[in-house]
Amino acid sequence: MMPLLYILILSCFLVGCNLTHLLNPTTSQSSQNTTDAYVDYFADNAFGNPLAIIQHPAGVHVNGVTYVSYQGPNTHPLVAAYHHKKQSWFGPVQAGFSDLATVFQTRGKIDSHGKPTLLIDDLGYIHIFYGGHGAGAKYGKNKYGGGGLGRNKHAISKRPYDISEWENLDNVSVFGTYNQAIKMDNGDIYLIYRHGAHRSDWVYQKSTDHGRTFDPAVSILKHKQRADIKATDSWYIWASKGQGSDIILSYDYHVCWLRNEGPKGLGHVTQRHDLYYMVLDTKTQQLRNISNEQLPIPVTREIAEQKTLVARTGDHWTFNGSATLDKQGNPHLAINIGENLGKNTGGPKQTHYYYWTGKEWSQGQVINPTAKHTNTDTRGDFYINQQQLTFLLGYKDNDDGVIASFTRQPTNNADPTFIKEKELLRRAKANWALTATIENAHPDAQILVAEKQANSQLHKIYLVGANGPIPRKAAEARFNVNSSNQN
Repeated sequence: MMPLLYILILSCFLVGCNLTHLLNPTTSQSSQNTTDAYVDYFADNAFGNPLAIIQHPAGVHVNGVTYVSYQGPNTHPLVAAYHHKKQSWFGPVQAGFSDLATVFQTRGKIDSHGKPTLLIDDLGYIHIFYGGHGAGAKYGKNKYGGGGLGRNKHAISKRPYDISEWENLDNVSVFGTYNQAIKMDNGDIYLIYRHGAHRSDWVYQKSTDHGRTFDPAVSILKHKQRADIKATDSWYIWASKGQGSDIILSYDYHVCWLRNEGPKGLGHVTQRHDLYYMVLDTKTQQLRNISNEQLPIPVTREIAEQKTLVARTGDHWTFNGSATLDKQGNPHLAINIGENLGKNTGGPKQTHYYYWTGKEWSQGQVINPTAKHTNTDTRGDFYINQQQLTFLLGYKDNDDGVIASFTRQPTNNADPTFIKEKELLRRAKANWALTATIENAHPDAQILVAEKQANSQLHKIYLVGANGPIPRKAAEARFNVNSSNQN
């Protein structure tokens, strides 16, 4: 017999009723009846730095519903769903319990490294991977690195396409950080992540049974102590599905300085450089570069520089972006590059675009020249629709935060240019946190965006598409006053 809750949810999907109380009982009855006005955000309880491009996908569109995930109060993972035909929101619901909540509750510090990644398997079950920032030695020996706080966790919905109830599966390494989940054409699931804190390898775990079990971790990108300077080789990867059995990997290099070393003796700062690219063939479990040369596993810095380098950034610092393939199988890459101004983060960085011509890597183009001119941060992701390449970027325009689309324009020269096509969202005094583009995205729901205001730890969160953000009834979107009840 089907559980009563499942029957109610199924009924609501069919008739389009309001599931806010059913899926999130912390929303007060009184707030539901105050107004029928609409707002352009779907929740106001995104917490800390609740979204990131590196943890992806944060959302998946399937069967006319877009499922999304983000970091909620106390760093716990939240999941919501939007039914496009019914124009109905469901949730958010809390799908697990993050260890990093203890960091906030005991130290008053928000550790946002454990924000959730979402995947839907071939049977329709929804998976989230969350809560990890290296775990630490108290959970045993880390074969591929060290350090850290929260445990990496894996939760799965109790029923297909149903976000109302979740269970935890203890089947991935607790040491994982920056989860990236990929479902291959044959249904196999690959979870790629850093196996610990900064001084750790990047690895993958493979599941052939829809995420119910995972094989042990396999290292693909190695950390190691440098002999020439007092620092450790470290990395930041972007992984996504390529053609056939391939997973494509773009990455930048992190100079992980030891204590009291590096620029101004500051020790560990976010100094990162250069852009690299390689491919993992999941049939052979081998790595290769853009020229189809097989690479040793795991790849070291020396091999990366000799065999996988896309571009040098010199004295400029980087913040990694994303990668995808066009119909011809050529890779297109994004990375954020900026001048080092002597800060711990170097300084503002602007999104640049590189692509493989079929013979060589292009020179990088800046997407938003105005941001480059004013030295303003930009962040975002891109997608290719037919042959049209579009970036969705967040940036500052004077004191306003803006989300806008930028499209690649054909030119007579070898290198393309980009123009601002459409402004999708603007908020006064806002900074943005953004996800990667939603997997199999509906045109109306392409990316998740959190509006970060300086005077609050809780933020409004938007589901943004080609026509701007998807609205929701104001009373349904307000969770702030009840956030203390979400533990």
